[in-house]
Amino acid sequence: MATILGSPLPNIPWQNKPADARGVVWRYDANPIIPRDLLPDSNSIFNSAVVSYQGAFAGVFRCDDTRREMQLHAGRSQDGIHWNISPRRIQFIADDTEIARWQYGYDPRVCWIEDRYYVTWCNGYHGPTIGAAYTHDFESFYQLENALLPFNRNGVLFPRKIGGRYAMLSRPSDNGHTPFGDIYYSESPDMTFWGRHRYVMGTKGGWQSTKIGAGPVPIETDEGWLLIYHGVLTSCNGFVYSMGAALLDLDQPWKVIYRTAPYILSPQTLYECVGDVPNVAFPCAALADSATGRIAIYYGCADTVTGLAFAQVEELIDFIKSNSAV
Repeated sequence: MATILGSPLPNIPWQNKPADARGVVWRYDANPIIPRDLLPDSNSIFNSAVVSYQGAFAGVFRCDDTRREMQLHAGRSQDGIHWNISPRRIQFIADDTEIARWQYGYDPRVCWIEDRYYVTWCNGYHGPTIGAAYTHDFESFYQLENALLPFNRNGVLFPRKIGGRYAMLSRPSDNGHTPFGDIYYSESPDMTFWGRHRYVMGTKGGWQSTKIGAGPVPIETDEGWLLIYHGVLTSCNGFVYSMGAALLDLDQPWKVIYRTAPYILSPQTLYECVGDVPNVAFPCAALADSATGRIAIYYGCADTVTGLAFAQVEELIDFIKSNSAV
């Protein structure tokens, strides 16, 4: 029986699987949990990161404002469902003014490693690259060097060092709405200098035939790193973003053990299919409870609002192994 390694999370947001649910991932029946207009000047709030924090929850949220500029805001919640998001953009503290110059930021991830929360996001620096920062309290955020050169997106840290080094997944891209993309692995001794780049996996057929990218921070299990990722299909009406899952080797995470051939969730509801960018289910965060095997997945819906979905680790890993494309 597959188990989650790590601390229990007894107050994880949760809703039991409906009797008529068809897949291994099911939606919260009160979705979307964050509307597009939660802030006075927000056009949309989506593709955001959530973590457990001091017995409750905190996160970093992509909030596109009514100027249609891409911003990052901090937020807190008692239950992981109802959120209080700061109306003011995060003001990153940086030693180097070259790095501190703000262009845009979107699609953040948040990861606890050792003694602090690290934030990674798509940062504007002569094109999209991987920005990095850390915080202890979700009040003050200290910006580090950009992890990689432009052009890159979907920078996702592992929640512990591997072989004594920080580890990250990313998706090299171009400067536009990239029509390609594979997942790569990189390591760093200090969160500043990144190297030892390794290929992880690329596109397959169908729902993941155009590009793929890492989603939430990988979840450590006794069967490998559980990676929930997004895959993109190019339809006659544009891109369609769905979710898949894979198991990566614990010691060499660039080695894929299993990977889903079918998606685990695709845009099918009104709030996933209708919005600023139709047909998007984009996972960015996951909470996991080692005691019960429960997983709560936060995902962007149609680039407009934020949804919540659930899975049981044993059922999800059984599905990955039974429906693997590797």
